[in-house]
Amino acid sequence: MSFVPDTATLIQFAIATVILAITPGPDMTLFVSRTLSQGRASGFASLAGALTGTLIHTTLVVVGISALIIASPMAFFALKIFGAGYLVFLAFQAVTKGSAFSPQKSTGPQVSLFRSWAAGLGINLLNPKIILFFMTFLPQFVSAHDPNASGKLFFLGVMFVALSTPVTVPMVLAAEKFSAAMKASPRFTRVADYLFGGVFSAFALKIITTQAR
Repeated sequence: MSFVPDTATLIQFAIATVILAITPGPDMTLFVSRTLSQGRASGFASLAGALTGTLIHTTLVVVGISALIIASPMAFFALKIFGAGYLVFLAFQAVTKGSAFSPQKSTGPQVSLFRSWAAGLGINLLNPKIILFFMTFLPQFVSAHDPNASGKLFFLGVMFVALSTPVTVPMVLAAEKFSAAMKASPRFTRVADYLFGGVFSAFALKIITTQAR
């Protein structure tokens, strides 16, 4: 299947995806908060909304990056170098500032599942960090000279959803225990931060050294 990247690329992408999924952030806070205040159905609805946003981001990246490859391989090369720098920036932020995870167990009027889904979609689509991340992260795993770049980009985007779902679903299922454990053990979040920082710094170094040859 020409749209499936090679095994080494798949393994690297899988590692990066799992580490990104376990790193606390605004989306994880939303899933857990909605579960604590509205119930599991609402938590899953917000999760589904965020995953929908991921697929939309993937589609936009595939269309945009594919056009960029056709129009100018040099521009695509510049995007990858920018992406490497952005990954270093994200890694630095993770190590120096830590993760944002502060779910609120508030009580209030019941909201519809659609509104919870829309909240998950909105926090994903309107987050400039996620937009930049997908624009710079996915292209690291394809070559500007690959005729199947579009298919591989979309495959990786779907793979991102498939791998991050089983990581986030247990957080919703055990939201109360998960939230308490995260608050009681800040060391875990710091380990996740350092894992994030280390892996994405390695990816940045890899792309810079590869393109420099």
